[in-house]
Amino acid sequence: MSGDALTLIIVLAIVIALIIGFFHFVPVGLWVTAIFSGARVGLGTLIGMRLRKVNPNDIVRPYISAIKAGLDLDVGQMEAHFLAGGNVGRVVQALISANRANIELPWKRATAIDLAGRDVLEAVQVSVNPKVIQTPRVSAVAKDGIQLVAVARVTVRANIDRLVGGAGEETIIARVGEGTVSSIGSASSHKEVLENPDQISRYVLERGLDAGTAYEILSIDIADVDVGRNIGAELQTDQAEADKKIAQAKAEERRSMALAAEQEMRARVVEAEAQVPLALAEAFRSGRLGVMDYYKMENVQADTAMRESISDDGRGGQQSS
Repeated sequence: MSGDALTLIIVLAIVIALIIGFFHFVPVGLWVTAIFSGARVGLGTLIGMRLRKVNPNDIVRPYISAIKAGLDLDVGQMEAHFLAGGNVGRVVQALISANRANIELPWKRATAIDLAGRDVLEAVQVSVNPKVIQTPRVSAVAKDGIQLVAVARVTVRANIDRLVGGAGEETIIARVGEGTVSSIGSASSHKEVLENPDQISRYVLERGLDAGTAYEILSIDIADVDVGRNIGAELQTDQAEADKKIAQAKAEERRSMALAAEQEMRARVVEAEAQVPLALAEAFRSGRLGVMDYYKMENVQADTAMRESISDDGRGGQQSS
């Protein structure tokens, strides 16, 4: 092969590589699609997106959809929102849905909602079609001590103006649960709640639980009310058992004190009896008591003991007869 032919092949390969690289780097097909869709996007704008490491499809495709829907958007703002970490396609879909539903949703507000971490498209959909949130089983006790377990269904509609900075579903559920507990607890009898469960709904709605949240509460419906335990009776039983234990403890304390006093008295008696022989010995030494006097005292004590013994035997014989 001659040198000229080799050079020609190299040149053709370089040209083909440049063409492939150009069409890969420059989305000509996307540019042509935008033109025929009525969305004017300059080729330089697409090249600039490539240089800024922005996928042109993520910007141009939503832009075409917006133009077809009659929305006037700016490609530069869409690219800026993409670079800020937003979901351009989701925002554009939300704007189209809001426009179809005659809901005022400016671009800045939609992007702010998206950057706040909320699903702007779902918010628009919930604004059009209210959402039903079911609370978990909430237990409360009426004034008569009977426990009731209630489940509520809350119908809410998204408030576009309060989506940024407003509380979410968890706050709604917590507030409805708190209102349910308060409503049941203020009822004088559990029968009143069972007969008119709608009084819970009225009580909760009157408290304005949607203040400061991203939702507007449309209605609260009590789906189920079950009777639980008799908490009042259980508390009274526990209190009676506690009082019983306290009384037993106090009685045991008094018994222990009485035993201690009895043992102390016995000790004093034993101590006093131990002093008798010493007193007798001292009386003998001092001459205040003679031997005959002592014998007489002993005889009197023995005679007294004998008489008591005979008396006891007589009573026992009469009982046996």
